[in-house]
Amino acid sequence: MLLRRGDRGQAVAAVQHALASLQKLAPADPAADPTQALFDGATDAAIRQFQQERGLIVDGIVGPVTVRSLTDARWTLGDRTLAYTLSAVMSGDDVTALQVRLAELGYNTGRPDGIFGPLTDACVRDFQKHRGLAEDGVFGADTYRELNRIGRMVTGGRPFYLREYQNLRQAGPRLHGKRIVIDPAHGGEDPGWTVEGVQASDLTWDIARRLESRMVATGMETFLTRGAHQNPTPEERAHLANEVNADLMLSLHIDGSTSSLATGIATFHFGTDSGATSTVGETLAELVQRELVARTQMTDCRVHHRTWDILRLTKMPAIQVELGYLSNEAERTRLVRDEFRNTLADGILVAVKRLYMDGRDDPHTGTFTFSELLAHEKAAYGV
Repeated sequence: MLLRRGDRGQAVAAVQHALASLQKLAPADPAADPTQALFDGATDAAIRQFQQERGLIVDGIVGPVTVRSLTDARWTLGDRTLAYTLSAVMSGDDVTALQVRLAELGYNTGRPDGIFGPLTDACVRDFQKHRGLAEDGVFGADTYRELNRIGRMVTGGRPFYLREYQNLRQAGPRLHGKRIVIDPAHGGEDPGWTVEGVQASDLTWDIARRLESRMVATGMETFLTRGAHQNPTPEERAHLANEVNADLMLSLHIDGSTSSLATGIATFHFGTDSGATSTVGETLAELVQRELVARTQMTDCRVHHRTWDILRLTKMPAIQVELGYLSNEAERTRLVRDEFRNTLADGILVAVKRLYMDGRDDPHTGTFTFSELLAHEKAAYGV
């Protein structure tokens, strides 16, 4: 169920209570009838502020992602016992804090995603073993006291970044054998933005297929998250990427706006305002952004970090690219042209190549063509 300004009821009261507990909204009158709670202007402003701070889409609408984030934000480390449970996986800001603390101590928790999964469970057990505690994987009072007792041995430096970067270096510059998941947004009953009969879902699907064919030609192994008429959830799309053990996830979107003046390209990677980030994802986002802006001369809406599920739930570096606005007539005219969609596919592929080249023999941005890239791969690696 979605909640927005003007709605009433107990669900609204629950949202207001959560906002009040986070000091985003004044507490409700205890004598007030929760069934008559109104989603008013103050609630709308508080939700938008919360969404902005959490890196969510700022629309004032309370959907599943915002509800989950409101729940996660309630917890600080030590508030509750944490454990890995298959039936109801625990998540929250306390889990993120635990992952960061363990990473600072040298444990490989992966990216701090706030989900108490098997990797976090294994790290807690290792920590307990090394500190002479019962190795049960339960982060309770005893383990919490021990973690606080030893203090912070390392701060800063983002150890999860170092592991991501090391994996990138070990992968080498060759594209052959790299496993890439391409995620065309929307699909099925969700066409995305539709303007004058042009659907975002059709365009992202077409661009994904063009990118796929280019990657296959270089020897890369590709996976699409959906078919032409399917629309998996973000969780299902991320799960596919994790299941195939992809090296990268590339999510392709086309935006729209109530204003016909909205324009440009933007690229997003996983990251939080507290500093947790996928730095290889950030590097890839910057490469894609620079390459596409140089090739298209579209407005540079820059690179941003977000906690969207498609970025948060993937175990590998992932980016989401917004390839222009269908609501902008000039950009819509370009997006429906085959040659322009080829330009977008070429730019994304070259950016991926630049990521693995890591500055080695790197041609100028916007100048490396697909045919040159393919010739380079064949000459250097016999693709």
